[in-house]
Amino acid sequence: MTKDLYARHRSVLPDWLALYYEDPLEITHGEGRHVWDSAGNKYLDFFGGILTTMTAHALPEVTKAVSEQAGRIIHSSTLYLNRPMVELAERIAHVSGIPDARVFFTTSGTEANDTALLLATAHRRSNTILAMRNSYHGRSFGSVGITGNRGWSPTSLSPLQTLYVHGGVRTRGPYAHLDDRDFIDACVADLTDLLGHTRPPAALIAEPVQGVGGFTSPPDGLYAAFREVLHERGILWIADEVQTGWGRTGDHFWGWQAHGRSGPPDIVTFAKGIGNGMSVGGVIARAEIMNCLDANSISTFGGTQVTMAAGLANLNHLLEHDLQGNARRVGGLLIERLRAVAAQVPHVREVRGRGLMIGVELTRPGTDEAAPEAASAVLEEARAGGLLVGKGGGHSTSVLRIAPPMSLTVAEAEEGAAILERALRSI
Repeated sequence: MTKDLYARHRSVLPDWLALYYEDPLEITHGEGRHVWDSAGNKYLDFFGGILTTMTAHALPEVTKAVSEQAGRIIHSSTLYLNRPMVELAERIAHVSGIPDARVFFTTSGTEANDTALLLATAHRRSNTILAMRNSYHGRSFGSVGITGNRGWSPTSLSPLQTLYVHGGVRTRGPYAHLDDRDFIDACVADLTDLLGHTRPPAALIAEPVQGVGGFTSPPDGLYAAFREVLHERGILWIADEVQTGWGRTGDHFWGWQAHGRSGPPDIVTFAKGIGNGMSVGGVIARAEIMNCLDANSISTFGGTQVTMAAGLANLNHLLEHDLQGNARRVGGLLIERLRAVAAQVPHVREVRGRGLMIGVELTRPGTDEAAPEAASAVLEEARAGGLLVGKGGGHSTSVLRIAPPMSLTVAEAEEGAAILERALRSI
């Protein structure tokens, strides 16, 4: 049955629509931190639909909210008042850390980042954008144009002029040998020099932890230091929190808070986990920025009642059960467990991450060369052992991406680590 579905997939969907595994997997249902495939096999899910199933599969509160709302009305568009949208916007504005915040809902992180670019370029009257090397911001024409990861950027054509800045990757590149303070100083000097060679940019967009790029991040405080340089010139800071938001990093509710010394971002984008599988994205910005557009706009599907009901129930559950604290505690144990394994596996260059956002970088033993074939082998072996993980990486890197639902238990973390250890040792 799966082979037949795969053949149908190949005949009707694009060749560039990636699938994991030599024998692709059809997931039919899930519960908690586990999913089942069409053959009845059970897996511990350490990737959560690309960090989207944030709290748990089939979370009762979300299922109930979706069912009840669908029984009333599913959709009406933003041309009408929408109580669930207003209620979720109020909650998000309150927890955003942005003064006088306004919230606009979209259907995805890609669309959220496109909206942020629209706001920034309109507000600043500039189409120049600063972005980070190794970054990923979506698959639309605009967001591909600011993606600093060649593997996910199929064209150099763009409506934007994009300039790429150092700093998103701590352990590779020209500044990797420096200590944290000197690393930040070097990146700030690079940014300052870059600004002397170009017309004034609209904004810097940055993921606090680079997701597709392999869960890389700079030392805490880098973007705070960047913000001081940007603020002097009126340049906006956009924090792409599509993967880092809602407490996943454990230490902070938003990834930008590790860099909050100079104040919050001007714009925050979000998506993925807030809907726990429902299609929800959005933008948070100061009122003067959000309201700068001088033309009409609506969103047909952004903010639709059923997705807003899901997002509100999911956010309430996350806050009431302190899943941020759970991500910090269980994620910390999982990172240490994986680092102990890595010390005995020559292919592992580094285990990095925060909370339940963990990257395991693989290289050819004794070198700094990427080992994509090893990453693929571990992915297959982990699946055979009953564990689903992701993979990623940027320029010359190969990384296993681990991001389970934030309700992961200690016992499940230990179970997943044991399966991953066997897979790593099998390389």
